[in-house]
Order: sequence, then C-alpha cells, then structure tokens
Amino acid sequence: MLLLKELNVVPYYQESFFLSCPLAGWQEGKYAARMKLTSRGSRRFVLLAPTHGLIPAAFTGVRPNSSRYHELLAKMQELRGRIYLEDGAIQPSQLENGRHRLGSDEHSWHLLILDESRQVRGCIRCREHSSAIDPQELAVSHSALARSIEWRWLLENAVRTELALARRLGCRIVELGGLALDQVVRGTSEAVRLALAMYALCQQLGGAVGLSTVTQRHCSASILRRIGGRPLESDGAQLPPYYEPLYDCQMEVMRFYSWDPNPRFRVWVEDIKAELGAVPVLAPSRTFSGATLAYAASEGRR
Repeated sequence: MLLLKELNVVPYYQESFFLSCPLAGWQEGKYAARMKLTSRGSRRFVLLAPTHGLIPAAFTGVRPNSSRYHELLAKMQELRGRIYLEDGAIQPSQLENGRHRLGSDEHSWHLLILDESRQVRGCIRCREHSSAIDPQELAVSHSALARSIEWRWLLENAVRTELALARRLGCRIVELGGLALDQVVRGTSEAVRLALAMYALCQQLGGAVGLSTVTQRHCSASILRRIGGRPLESDGAQLPPYYEPLYDCQMEVMRFYSWDPNPRFRVWVEDIKAELGAVPVLAPSRTFSGATLAYAASEGRR
C-alpha cells in the first residue's frame, strides 16, 4: 500500500474493505430490532470532502478549512496504518511516518468518527466515479480474481453490467473501502452506524452503485451482506471468494445499491442521512456551490 502519486490508477490493494472486527459480539437477529443507532454524546461524525468537484447543497455544514482538513486527513491515515498493521493486512514498510497514505485519499469522501478530544476513532472511504469510467481503472480490476484465467472475463463482464446499470439509472459508481475502527468503538452501535452511513452518504450524493473488495477476516463480508451488500454476479452466477496474496486472506467482490439496504436497516439509514446533512464537512480551498457559499457567509466563514 505504498503511496504512488505518479499513477492515475490506484492499485487494487489500496482500496479494499477491512472491517477490522468492528462488530464483534453484534448479532443481527438478536439486537437489530431494538438497537438504537444514535451517536454517543462524546463522539460525532465529520466528513472530509474530495479536493475537486462541487459539494452537494444537501450538506449544510460545509466549512472551507484547509489546515483542519489536512490535520484530520493525517490523523485518519495514522489510524488506518495502526489498525491495518495490527491486523496483519500491511507491513511496516508500507507506512509513511506511521501513516497509511493512498494516492486516492484526496480524491475521496472520508467519514470519520471523532471523540471528545478530536481524535479520529473510526473512518471509511467512498470514491466517486463517472459511470463512463473504463473498468480497468477500477480497483476491483486489479484484484487477484482479475488475474485468474478462469474468472477474469466473468469479473469484467460483471463490472461492465454494474456500470451499465449506473448509466441507465443516471447515477455514479463508487468504490468503498478504508474502513478502520479503534478498539474503543469496536462492537458498539457506532461501528454499525459507520457501515450503514455509506448508504446514507451515497444517497446524499444523488445515488450510486457501489463496488468493493471485502476481506473475510472477522466475518467482514458476512456482516456487509447482512446490511445489504451482495456478491458480484456475472450472468446470474456469483463470483467466488478468492485468495488475495497481498493481504494473505480470502476476499470477496461485493456490490451495493444506495437505494436498497437491508429493509431491517432502512429506517436507520434515513436517520443517518438526515444527520449527515448537518455534520461538519471539511474541505481545502476549492470551488463550492452557491448553497455552500451562502452557508459560509451566514456562519461568518468560520
């Protein structure tokens, strides 16, 4: 997971989805019906926006603040580096001053969990693409499955099918990944909220078809299926789990539709969507929408 600034296509292994056991002890059938998914008073969500493109007017908490943006981006990369190193997913040589830095980070949305001391305790990444993107530019096309003689053409066909769906619906393709959680939030409702928040975020962005490579460690793939993720398919046949030597683990390729979470969690997704509309959205200097500038003026450009 070295930082490769000179490459336009980010290697697959930089974009995979690791839950790092955030939901240990959580069982859908036992707790889902009565669990109240609210944030602890001492912790809150913060969004980091991509460096380019307009921020949707649905986000009313936009704060153009380059120094704070880069401060939180660095803290997020430090958390990711520490958690992934502890989990055995990366090696020390893949860190830069303790930070797990990716060339795609500044082009992505990052949803963070901050504690009362403003430390990053959880993070997840969402990168938007046009549905006209070349499939070879997507991270999944650089996976071990994409190098399999038996499965590579079926994988490409499956990815093209999802791109065609996005074009037909007039929505974007997103790649999800970069999930890491500090020990203090693992097994809590906030861990569930962070995973469900990807549905809410993509809805706020106008709807999206999501793709991700997901580890089977800590039942990550199983948990994501419970909240609405589905194995990628080619002509009705599910693509199989595969061994990824870069992580030394079994992986799955999954798809997500922002409009179709597990019905058990739909109410929670709606609640989180409303919450995201008001959370702080930090961005470096850039072009903002008219609604964003109006908000900044009303807040005295804090």
